[in-house]
Amino acid sequence: MDLRIFELLKEIQSIVLRKSSNKWLTIKQTCEYTSLSHSTIRRAVNIGALKASKTTGKLLFKVSSVDRWLNG
Repeated sequence: MDLRIFELLKEIQSIVLRKSSNKWLTIKQTCEYTSLSHSTIRRAVNIGALKASKTTGKLLFKVSSVDRWLNG
C-alpha cells in the first residue's frame, strides 16, 4: 500500500514538473531531469540543438526548451 502511494506521488511530481515549462533549470538539474550527462547537454548547447541562457554567467535552461529538444 505504502509503495503504491509513493509511486503515485512520484508520478504526480513528474507531471507537475513537466507542466511548469517557465521554470529555469541549472545544468545539474537538467542532467537529472533528462538522465543525460553534462557533456551531452553541453554538446547540444554548443551545436545549437538546445537553447540556453548564459546571462547570469552559468547555463540555464527552460523546461519547455529541454522538452522540445528531447521530443525532437
